[in-house]
Amino acid sequence: MKRILVPTDFSEHAEDALKVATQIAKKNNSEIIILHMLELPHQTNDAILGGISIPESMLFMKKANEMLDKISEKPYLDGIEVTEIVKMDKPIHGITQISKEHDIDLIVMGSHGSSGVEELLIGSNTEKVVRNSEIPVLVIKNDIPNFTAANVVFASDFSEEAKKPFEKLLNFTKLFDSKIHLVNICTPNSFKPTHVAEEAINEFVDQFNISNYTTQTYNDTNIEKGIINFANRINADIIGMCTHGRTGFAHFFNGSISEGLVNHAVRPVITLKI
Repeated sequence: MKRILVPTDFSEHAEDALKVATQIAKKNNSEIIILHMLELPHQTNDAILGGISIPESMLFMKKANEMLDKISEKPYLDGIEVTEIVKMDKPIHGITQISKEHDIDLIVMGSHGSSGVEELLIGSNTEKVVRNSEIPVLVIKNDIPNFTAANVVFASDFSEEAKKPFEKLLNFTKLFDSKIHLVNICTPNSFKPTHVAEEAINEFVDQFNISNYTTQTYNDTNIEKGIINFANRINADIIGMCTHGRTGFAHFFNGSISEGLVNHAVRPVITLKI
């Protein structure tokens, strides 16, 4: 893991994400790229296209760079290679572009849940990145002084298309020597006999060289509640799941489960696009 991208709106929740990214970077000698998307007010955006004064737009840029400089001076970033970027663009487009240009391996973002839709990179914009990013996204909900990934939940239907995302998760968990808990959530709308669910998980696991794992089927009223309740039951450090981009989820993830978990799960969530 060479480069970690941390988008920031200079909020407390964005700093929580940066602190976690720092802990991951120190574990793997990674570079951190801190990105601020300068999304100006609507009337200013119109003015940019129609001729806003350059001094005025540069004032916004200068202030953002000053704030990034202050962040880079935080003691917890000592010893880490840090790159600062201010980009004038819509958050989702800018994050996607920077991720490609800098060959990012992991995006770490902050979120404070369903009440956060008014923030620049918190709430709805975090959900958009989760839904569209080709790169794994780790969503952090609170301050975690001693971040670990000793116990990681991977919730899936264990179909063929889940293999590639799971390989990405394995690359992440190798950093922490994690125990992976593979779980199929069984609901009234997606019922499978136990032997069918177990066979699917076992066939899936046999394709990978892993030894530190468990396999389980967990019953609940819906998939989102099942994932959260199972994670609580085993005291998981992270919840991992596949996303299917704009089309929603694979057969197992019917609906906006990623957005729901990003909003409602207190634990960190790592999403991996199919």
